[in-house]
Amino acid sequence: MPDIRVKICGLRTLADVAAVTAAGAAYAGFNFFPKSPRSVTMAEALPLVLAAPPGLAKVALVVDADDAMLDALTEALPLDMLQLHGKESPDRVAEIRARYGLPVMKAVGVADEGDLAAVFDYSLVADQILVDAKPPKNAVLPGGNGLTFDWRLVAQRRWLRPWMLAGGLTAENVAEAVRLTNARQVDVASGVESAPGVKDAAKIAAFTRAARMDGPPILR
Repeated sequence: MPDIRVKICGLRTLADVAAVTAAGAAYAGFNFFPKSPRSVTMAEALPLVLAAPPGLAKVALVVDADDAMLDALTEALPLDMLQLHGKESPDRVAEIRARYGLPVMKAVGVADEGDLAAVFDYSLVADQILVDAKPPKNAVLPGGNGLTFDWRLVAQRRWLRPWMLAGGLTAENVAEAVRLTNARQVDVASGVESAPGVKDAAKIAAFTRAARMDGPPILR
């Protein structure tokens, strides 16, 4: 069985955290981008973060956050990682990493081969790279749009840092995505929801099962 690490992003309730824990995911993502249907405030996130057991990495997703916001976030919550999902430059990524002393994951949108150069550039300064589907032009959300991209673009790629595959993954397609790309980590948000921002425990369990290729993605 391959060692596939799963990140479930956009958790909003204690039940979400419990479902992610029960499924054996490696990362729990909390979204602090107000325009997202998955967003939480720092006050709402605190009991969720505290409920995450040891070994479940607590990741804060932010979009072009300034120092004031990141200061407040890191002071309010015991986090394990910052996920930068905006248009942060490599210099800004390096600055955030140095200022807060937390591992930083940088999301990079991919639509064609020309986008892959940015993955290399950010791998020089980030601890991990999230390779996501590039959002449509004028999209409100930088991620979580349920869109895939051509996985052949990243098949068998090797970068300087660990990377995570995202973008339109579901229990039905994640095993194929892992086999095609050889990704060792996968991220999902909308693919385990019954409605925007509403996580489904059965879909979370099915997704993690399918990602690890333990068997068919059984939904109960």
